[in-house]
Amino acid sequence: MKLSERIRYIDQTLNQLYPQPGVPLDHRNHYTLLLAVLLSAQCTDERVNTVTPRLFSMADNSKDMATKTVAQINEIVRPCGLAPKKAQAILDLSNLLNKHHSGKVPDSFEDLEALPGVGHKTASVVMAQAFGHPAFPVDTHIHRLAQRWKLTSGKSVTQTERDLKKHFPKNRWNTLHLQIIYYGREHCSARSCFGLECLICKTCFPQRSKKMITSKA
Repeated sequence: MKLSERIRYIDQTLNQLYPQPGVPLDHRNHYTLLLAVLLSAQCTDERVNTVTPRLFSMADNSKDMATKTVAQINEIVRPCGLAPKKAQAILDLSNLLNKHHSGKVPDSFEDLEALPGVGHKTASVVMAQAFGHPAFPVDTHIHRLAQRWKLTSGKSVTQTERDLKKHFPKNRWNTLHLQIIYYGREHCSARSCFGLECLICKTCFPQRSKKMITSKA
């Protein structure tokens, strides 16, 4: 199957399987989405979703969060891993939001990436899901599947993002990145398929016989 045919098939298949994919991280508003994405670094969305109800009950806006201590935040977010750094980042970014953005989450990559604990992927998720700005956040699932489907070389997440944006129309980016995440979890996980068993892998690469080892993000 040629690259153009593969892209078209993947796009159509994911749209059929997940016509209206929801954001997998539970949140109440733009601020809580930002915190949930920050906490998801090196942690599963499922675990984050077990932690955030208590965190958001304590504070679901930057003004209330700024009145808390790092110790209070850390005690709640500890199960997410890297908790001390994440707790400090949550407090620091809350203070910066209050100081520079009137307590509101900014809607620009530059301002988001200037916040403590917020990298390009986190900013991309917020821009896409909170503000509807075309973005293609690349997590471990997307990085893995893009390699298995030969849509990128897999040299880096930056390269993967660049390649996927080139392959798919901009109006599909926000939805497609969620669809790939769900497909990766349910059908083409890190510990199964290996480019051989799932529907998309078998259809796109019927002659593939050896497990495909992908590079990590």
